[in-house]
Amino acid sequence: MIRVQSDPIDAGAMLDGFQSGRTDIGAVVCFTGLVRDASGGAHVSTLELDHYPGFTEKMIAGVEDEARKRFDLIDVLIVHRYGRMAPGETIVLCAAASAHRRDAFQAADFMMDALKTDAPFWKKESGADGERWIEPRDQDHADRARWRASR
Repeated sequence: MIRVQSDPIDAGAMLDGFQSGRTDIGAVVCFTGLVRDASGGAHVSTLELDHYPGFTEKMIAGVEDEARKRFDLIDVLIVHRYGRMAPGETIVLCAAASAHRRDAFQAADFMMDALKTDAPFWKKESGADGERWIEPRDQDHADRARWRASR
């Protein structure tokens, strides 16, 4: 399941709903991304994400589809937030469910690496020293490249 929303993400409730009543799942691995209060040595008071509705969901669906092809998954959950967020708030929740742990761990790692570079969000940090646009780091691209090499 994919959701792109402006409402706060309640990771606990989302995960409860994702795995509730499921007896076919042996492992759920999740990643929860949070807004930090500092970036590159600068204080961050807010992070704002914008997106192009419809296109963003389509690109994230591509990440989900690729994860399902690469790994033996039972289910996937990707919830990404947009709008203005404060430090400590959840930006993204990514969960992979499988019969065994290895596929779930690898799929969650893969999906986050792909989301960091492939999900079309415009990110702007604001702090006492002004505003700055955020782009994926060189390390984010290197993390994504390792999966492209292992196709």
